[in-house]
Amino acid sequence: QVQLVESGGGLVQAGGSLRLSCAASGRTFSAYAMGWFRQAPGKEREFVGRITWSTGSPYYTDSVKGRFTMSRDNAKNTVYLQMNSLKPEDTAVYYCAAKPSPVPGPTAGYTYWGQGAQVTVSS
Repeated sequence: QVQLVESGGGLVQAGGSLRLSCAASGRTFSAYAMGWFRQAPGKEREFVGRITWSTGSPYYTDSVKGRFTMSRDNAKNTVYLQMNSLKPEDTAVYYCAAKPSPVPGPTAGYTYWGQGAQVTVSS
């Protein structure tokens, strides 16, 4: 069993920054990649980006490119989502997820999910 725990959400003014963390634990945690998703009220869940464990190669959806940065600390089994220049439309519950194997497609293959962290950006 793998557990993912997000932290670092909160309320910030537009233009501000927040950093989310996602700590993974379990009997033997191993994943091909970790992804971040978000879901705003009344909207479908949206893919934000992913980072591979082995190489740290990131991939972002267009709406966050240049503003969000993903990183990982393999020793701590933790991934981070640094969010800068936040906009009100970034308001959502942010989820991290683990992709155990390289299933084709940026949003496919995520098996384990965290409980979510609320991010609220005020205008």
